[in-house]
Amino acid sequence: MKKLLGMTLLLAALVIAISAFEGKAFLSSGNLWNLAQRIGMLGIYALGAGIVILSGGIDLSIGSVIGLVGITVAMATARGCNPWVAAAVAIPICGLLGFWHAFLIGRFKLQPFLATLTSLLLLRGLARGISGGSSQTLEGWEKFKLLGNGSWLGLPIPFWILIGIALILAFLMNFTVYGRYLYAIGRNEDAVRYSGIKVNRIQILAYVICAVLAGIAGVVEFSYNGEVQPAQSGLMYEMWAIAGAVLGGCSLRGGEGSVLGVIIGVSLIIVMKNGLNLLEVNTEWEWAVIGVVILGGVIADAAYKLRAAKRVKA
Repeated sequence: MKKLLGMTLLLAALVIAISAFEGKAFLSSGNLWNLAQRIGMLGIYALGAGIVILSGGIDLSIGSVIGLVGITVAMATARGCNPWVAAAVAIPICGLLGFWHAFLIGRFKLQPFLATLTSLLLLRGLARGISGGSSQTLEGWEKFKLLGNGSWLGLPIPFWILIGIALILAFLMNFTVYGRYLYAIGRNEDAVRYSGIKVNRIQILAYVICAVLAGIAGVVEFSYNGEVQPAQSGLMYEMWAIAGAVLGGCSLRGGEGSVLGVIIGVSLIIVMKNGLNLLEVNTEWEWAVIGVVILGGVIADAAYKLRAAKRVKA
């Protein structure tokens, strides 16, 4: 709760600071709409990263999944397939990828970092291979483009998608047995296993959720851009997702975090990027920002753990 409050206050302070320097541009309806759209798009797959981190794992394949889903849907559409149908087929296949990650981790005891790193490379290579390295564009299908660019009740559709997913995950994490087990596994996996709980089954669903949300994000991203570049689409998105989750209070040790916290963390990143853009700071500094964000989150988590341990000993 303290972490969540701290991040909320930091977000408020950041908004006030940017408004003080670029209030007219920052608070314009167009910019606020754009902020909500970008928060929705990043938040979708950041929530998936957060679920996996809660279980004590990590998923580095998110960006490659987003890119591959965009490529496959684009190529299927170019060959006459309805993009809605192509997306409906691609997203469940992403769930199988998540199952594969959990299988490697649970059955063969691979480190989550290594299991998902191989997918990061494999899926990116697959996207480039099947497309011949050429970009794919979306011609026509105006209603499909509304998925990433449309609005409803004055808010961007990607933001509504994020809200819907967040409500489902919040219920799952806070009001079901699965949620309690997932937090417990993140805190002490061995203790949960010795109590007779099927740890592998809990982890499977976490990785499946993450992969499915990455697939949904890939479809929304393709709808938004109308174009997919196999070498660039989704590139390094997993880093933004992890940064959003960590900044929102998810401990990389596992067992700590919340859906609301991830959304606040994502909002911080998007507002920060928007502020840098309005202040005409070179966009190349974005990579430095993400490094500082993750480092700061890790240091803050470690300091919190040390303080808690000292209080227990005292």
